[in-house]
Amino acid sequence: MLLSFRHALESGRLDRLAMALSGLCVAHCFLTAVVLGLLASAGGIFDSPIFHEAGLALAILMGAIALGHGALVHRFMMPAAIGSLGLGIMAGALTMDHGWQESAYTLLGVAILALGHDLNHRASH
Repeated sequence: MLLSFRHALESGRLDRLAMALSGLCVAHCFLTAVVLGLLASAGGIFDSPIFHEAGLALAILMGAIALGHGALVHRFMMPAAIGSLGLGIMAGALTMDHGWQESAYTLLGVAILALGHDLNHRASH
């Protein structure tokens, strides 16, 4: 288990997984807005604050591990700094009322976090 986790870190798989998670977040935010617009009664499940809080917690955990490991390996702090900015914007979006502003800030944060993971992956390889 530990060996495969280490391999995932060293091969850049964790960064790629984090980028995929960012893509899923974008799809979730977009589809939730559409679903809420079309089917307001069904939107309660996906619009639940716990769903967003759990997603942010997972993003922070994966970001800290992948970006931190990358910074230690390639000694380039820019990807971690950019990724942290994205996480901060995402965390700030959680404090906003649900609406288009929250979705816009979340998507901006996700895009910046994905950029940080991409830069981290490129610097490692």
